[in-house]
Amino acid sequence: MKKLFRAHWLMRLAVTISAGALLVTGVVVGVAPQVWAVLNSHDETALSLPAFGGLATRSQLIDISGKQVGVFELENSQPLSIDDVPEDVIAAVLAVEDAEFYSHKGVNLRALVRALLSNVSSSGARQGASTITQQVVKNEYLAGLERDGRYKVLQARYAVMLEKEVPKKKILERYLNTVYFGNNAYGLQAAAEVYFGSAVQNLTLIQGAFLAGLVRAPSTYDPIRRPEQSRQRFGQAIKRLVETELMTQDIATTTLVSWQLPESVQSVPQRSVSRTYFTEMVKDYLLNKSDILGATYSERYNTLFRGGLKITTTLNASAQVSAELAAIAQLPVNKAGIQASVMSLDTATGAIRAMVGGPGFVAGQSEVNLALRRRQTGSSIKFFVLAAALEAGVEATDLIDGTLPCTFPNPDLPSEPFVITKGVSKPLTTLEEQTWLSINCAYARLAQIVGLHRLVEQVYKMSSSPYLTPEIYKIQPYASFSTGANELSPLDMASGAQTIANGGLHMEPYFIEKIEGPDGVLFTHESVGKQVISKEVADKEVSILKNTLTKGTARRTPLAKDRPAAGKTGTQAENTNAWFVGFTKQLTTAVWVGDPKAYTPMVNIPEFRAVGVPNVQGATFPARIWKSYMDAAHADLPIVDWDPAVAPVRNQIRLYLPGVDCIAELVSGTLPRALTGPVVTIVPAVSATTTVPITPVPITPVPTITVPVPIVTTPVPRGPVVSIVSPGTTIAPTVLDPLVAVVGVDPEKYLVYDCIKGVPRSVKVIANAG
Repeated sequence: MKKLFRAHWLMRLAVTISAGALLVTGVVVGVAPQVWAVLNSHDETALSLPAFGGLATRSQLIDISGKQVGVFELENSQPLSIDDVPEDVIAAVLAVEDAEFYSHKGVNLRALVRALLSNVSSSGARQGASTITQQVVKNEYLAGLERDGRYKVLQARYAVMLEKEVPKKKILERYLNTVYFGNNAYGLQAAAEVYFGSAVQNLTLIQGAFLAGLVRAPSTYDPIRRPEQSRQRFGQAIKRLVETELMTQDIATTTLVSWQLPESVQSVPQRSVSRTYFTEMVKDYLLNKSDILGATYSERYNTLFRGGLKITTTLNASAQVSAELAAIAQLPVNKAGIQASVMSLDTATGAIRAMVGGPGFVAGQSEVNLALRRRQTGSSIKFFVLAAALEAGVEATDLIDGTLPCTFPNPDLPSEPFVITKGVSKPLTTLEEQTWLSINCAYARLAQIVGLHRLVEQVYKMSSSPYLTPEIYKIQPYASFSTGANELSPLDMASGAQTIANGGLHMEPYFIEKIEGPDGVLFTHESVGKQVISKEVADKEVSILKNTLTKGTARRTPLAKDRPAAGKTGTQAENTNAWFVGFTKQLTTAVWVGDPKAYTPMVNIPEFRAVGVPNVQGATFPARIWKSYMDAAHADLPIVDWDPAVAPVRNQIRLYLPGVDCIAELVSGTLPRALTGPVVTIVPAVSATTTVPITPVPITPVPTITVPVPIVTTPVPRGPVVSIVSPGTTIAPTVLDPLVAVVGVDPEKYLVYDCIKGVPRSVKVIANAG
């Protein structure tokens, strides 16, 4: 009895549904002519729809060879011409979305009836009745309107109007460029990239059907998050291909069994869309540090992310890969968190060719660009000190003492002198040798001989950039300047070294060559540079720093094929930061290694000890990374060298620091080699005037260590006899002219001795006759 009742109930329900469907159908069919008349009732009116607006388009970053290295986008929108879309793909989209597109006039009444019947009588997926033209109208003219009865009337009316004003081909092209496919893909090209990692030209009929199937409900049919629903919808799309005779049933059956849904978001091979340290640097510059893209932030933001810009950068994608691989290969993965950063500039132009900002950009986790992060520099800062000394008249062969321990005045804190007790000790020898070996006592002395305030100015003029000016960052005239007390970034260091490598002509580092918009060129980089030190000085410094890689601290990492190169190592106290800054005529590269989160001593780290590096120094991982990258980056570049340095035209002088070093004039006898250093005569003496000391600058002295009058209490030995003379004064803080000469004396005619210790016992002192 229950079975008969249930059957009777189901029969009555079916009859009711059928009757309802027939009633709806009758109503629609009955009123269709009237509806059509209403939609076309204004054929003669002058009313017209506005033209399509510009499409929001991603901005593309390309490298120097035209390879895409990044994009800026809010919506992944990549407009294309319909002529670029394969015919099979267009056919698949039409079959699934609007099979009668080319026969209706904007509104498909038959499809409307069919959808109503299907939706009333079926419990399955609901069919839509909107034509492609109506969907374009919805996106272009009705966005934001409430979805009520008026909305549907306007949509139909505008669709009819649009078809009268715009060719079918253009309507379809607009649709293919704006329809949403999910996963931030707007338009067919974006969808081809996201789901298949392909250009639209390479899409197949089946791929086209799959994409068309997403349009109705991209989130519901997302193959990555809802593969079952996506597979079901794909089956419906394939069925439409069979119904429209684009595919046979046999092929459809095989396809449904064997075809794999996309499992993850893809990208086009060789076309990077990922955020990187470099792309973030470009974005920050265009939004916050320039007005190239507009006067206001909102204008710049909209232009960058929706304006379809083509941004030609200075990056060399091949060199970038080499830099990243060098850092990975040379620096072992470690639990201490030690990382590496690389900044490489084109020596002639200052263009950034490669930049490693850290282990890899990850939003919210690893965003800090270490290539812009300032850290203490260790001895790598010495190349600025050397440049200032050479400008002030010093020669590579001049003599300076680097004996440990050493003590120097501390202008900022006179009660606490700057004392160096650790490191390498090197007695009196040439400045070039003290440079190759990176002797701290020699360079701490040289820094104050030259003038600490002049050194500050030297860094600013040699490293000037949008990221380093006195207003942005204050460099301090520390007594420990030459041992790295100031913090500088890999960009700052590479920028300063570029000046030396480029003959003294400083080119501010940059990373954008040109920006093109839909209406033409918006920006082109132009710079003639600034000659901040003379070519003669630069050539002299290059000649000195070359030996760092042949017989100095980096002698184990010369470049392949004996390629001429120069550089400077740097290791901060307690091995907390390690650097190598080096260059060729073509590329200038700074490498930093350390813990980005702290000043962590890089000593006895297990992973480093395992590869023979118990203590990380500039000559270890930084120099190795530098060599690995530079060898790869120069593989196809010619071997070129700098002009030879101009030879000295005077004899050596003994450099000394007044107040720390005292002087005495030789009266008789000969000073021993231990007190003169390795003296080599360059210009034969022709008169007594060639042996007098260089006249100290007549300026107000800076407070220095008190100089006691030496008292000789021991018996006068046989040997040289000297007479103590005034050592002059140090360079005053107000003297910033780089050409003001330093003080120095003829090492064979004047004794330079430690003011505290007094004249050596082997030397007799007599009263000054004057």
